[in-house]
Amino acid sequence: MKQTVRTRPGGSERRLSAAYDTALLDLDGVVYAGGEAIAHAVESLGTARDGGMHLAYVTNNAARTPEAVAGHLTELGVPAEPADVITSAQAVARLISDQLPSGSRVLVIGAEGLRVALRERGLVPVESLDDDPAAVAQGYGGPDMPWSRLMEASYAVARGLPWFASNTDLTIPSARGIAPGNGSAVQVVRIATGAEPQVAGKPLPPMHRETILRTGAERPLVVGDRLDTDIEGAHAGGVDSLLVLTGVTTAAQLLAARPEHRATYVAEDLRALLTPQPEVSEADGGAFRCGGWTASVDGEALALEGDGDRADALRALCAAAWTAAGDGSCALDSGKALARLGW
Repeated sequence: MKQTVRTRPGGSERRLSAAYDTALLDLDGVVYAGGEAIAHAVESLGTARDGGMHLAYVTNNAARTPEAVAGHLTELGVPAEPADVITSAQAVARLISDQLPSGSRVLVIGAEGLRVALRERGLVPVESLDDDPAAVAQGYGGPDMPWSRLMEASYAVARGLPWFASNTDLTIPSARGIAPGNGSAVQVVRIATGAEPQVAGKPLPPMHRETILRTGAERPLVVGDRLDTDIEGAHAGGVDSLLVLTGVTTAAQLLAARPEHRATYVAEDLRALLTPQPEVSEADGGAFRCGGWTASVDGEALALEGDGDRADALRALCAAAWTAAGDGSCALDSGKALARLGW
């Protein structure tokens, strides 16, 4: 069934932590960046959990094991168990095990999280093409992964071995800025071989399937910072989403979002889980109002009037931009309106 094109962010009379039973939270750019907790994340998640919301952590980062991720979260002040963590390594391991018999050898280009996930599915991780693998699994290997590993992957893929990638995120947020992600490394192998991998991570169905199987969520809310993984994955799975502006996505990119990248809710950070979400209403002359702000289209640009919470201003701007764009991407100039908000 074709989904209706979203033309404005949604509203919720109830706080989101009560309206949904499970938050499917991305990690990098949402809960932490560069290993440090993002502002307001720890206290917001603690309050949501104490209020009865189940917190599950869904990450495209295949490098670390669920035990390591849960331990890190607990150290940050967000108590978590390994079962609360779902990784793209687990999703790609299931994808491979659906196609290869138990005991098959898999050449691993990545870190320990990928090896552990493969073993969990009855597969045998190996390190060299000389070990006679039946497939190649590629995931993020951390900042110190040597170039020789990409060469090994290329040799194997060029020989015709099935190639699986945990995810294709081109970038990841870090404490020092935006860094190359696994998708950049996948692109290296793609260029060298001309081949295309089977991909498991967000926004693709294998990751959504893995998440639902492991969490049992009935009313899930996807919470993320990326349009092309978190929000698109929620759209593909037919579930609601919350975009927070604490990671990769900028306000300008949000305004230009295609329909599959338009989040149900838009907020600055995870404090949005603890509050109702304001409605965006239509105003005179084709304008849109949220809180104390009114947004409209003025020629080739977006215009903004009013004052108040700047997240309300962004919601109104989204409505004006998405309505003007229809089922495309908004090309209106948003620079002056966003500069007024400090974005």
